[in-house]
Amino acid sequence: MGFITHNDSLDWKEYGVDHEVKTVLQNKNLSNGSIILFHNDAKYTPEALRPILDGLKEQGYEIVPISELIIRDDYYMDHTGRQMRK
Repeated sequence: MGFITHNDSLDWKEYGVDHEVKTVLQNKNLSNGSIILFHNDAKYTPEALRPILDGLKEQGYEIVPISELIIRDDYYMDHTGRQMRK
């Protein structure tokens, strides 16, 4: 597994469903292990979520719980959220 990268959906800017979908699916940093940030109260996220999930799957990504991405043994999280070997 590579580094976990953080990708902000920018949903909080409320630019609309299409913008949110494109922001996630066309993110240059999107890679295996990416964590995509969504906000609880974002206006368009509920409508954008299905096209985002379908688009990620079409690109070959698998959607997993964050607990499957975190390596616990011999690793720690640094201040940027990266997992680092102890």
